[in-house]
Amino acid sequence: MNLYPLKFKPILKERLWGGTKLKDLFGKPSTSEITGESWELSAVTGDVSIVSNGELEGTFLQDLIDKYPVELLGKSVVDRFGTEFPILIKFIDAKQDLSIQVHPNDALAKERHNSFGKTEMWYIMDADPGAQLVVGFNRDVSKTEYWQSLQNDTLLELLHYEKVHEGDTFFINTGKIHAIGAGVLLAEIQQTSDITYRVFDFNRKDKEGNLRELHTELALDAIDYKKKDDFKVAYSKEMNSLNTMVDCPYFKTNILELDKNFSIDTNNRDSFTIYMCVDGRALIENEFGKVSIQKGETTLIPAMSQIISINTEGAKLLEVTI
Repeated sequence: MNLYPLKFKPILKERLWGGTKLKDLFGKPSTSEITGESWELSAVTGDVSIVSNGELEGTFLQDLIDKYPVELLGKSVVDRFGTEFPILIKFIDAKQDLSIQVHPNDALAKERHNSFGKTEMWYIMDADPGAQLVVGFNRDVSKTEYWQSLQNDTLLELLHYEKVHEGDTFFINTGKIHAIGAGVLLAEIQQTSDITYRVFDFNRKDKEGNLRELHTELALDAIDYKKKDDFKVAYSKEMNSLNTMVDCPYFKTNILELDKNFSIDTNNRDSFTIYMCVDGRALIENEFGKVSIQKGETTLIPAMSQIISINTEGAKLLEVTI
């Protein structure tokens, strides 16, 4: 099978806190005023991506993986994850603050939900003046103190707030309490998991007038109560070069800022490659075909590719592998 660079139909998610930037800036096919997420590449049950280009158009990602596991994912990925696609790729538009939340680690998620945990990273694509994130606590707290803050409605006083700008990158390991703030547009790379424990939601109501579910008890054993300054990622920004941002057990992300054509020998990579375009546009090609992507679009390059050619006059890409 000649597996060319694949694009997928975006899976759009309405969220209480969402807005219109995914449509206005990226051209996502939304008719909603509260589109919060565009799932670009997903094999989550019930939300499996569908190919949108070439002869495989209309094919579900999971069907391709089941038919061509090694060719698409790479042998080392199959050895580790079987035919489960291990990455979930999103663009997120927060018009309002997201809920304060935490994700469980692999062991807890396996025990409780038969799922992976949810380690993730964020790349800030746009931020309104003064926009910020919640990332961790502003000091060490005890579980008892945290519990009391929920009862006293003082949790927000314990949290660390980080102002953000375009290009800032954050690594959100499991156990870290966090939230995306209003006015932030970002690219998210995460383990394939949809397990989130919501601990505070500003007493907001959904469109039916109901308070959203909180997961107070579940979160207690998932939270890391220590203050840690390990969230903001420092990375080099050398032009026309692969600059590593995050290299963790679940994914490796490089940033590639180009003002000319670029080629990558992937013969020994033994992993699929994902490109998220966070600025500009590029034509990406392997031995079996080519695809164009622009800001706000994503492509999956199958592992069987031996060389990837990127033709561009200006683009900034996040490259994700296992």
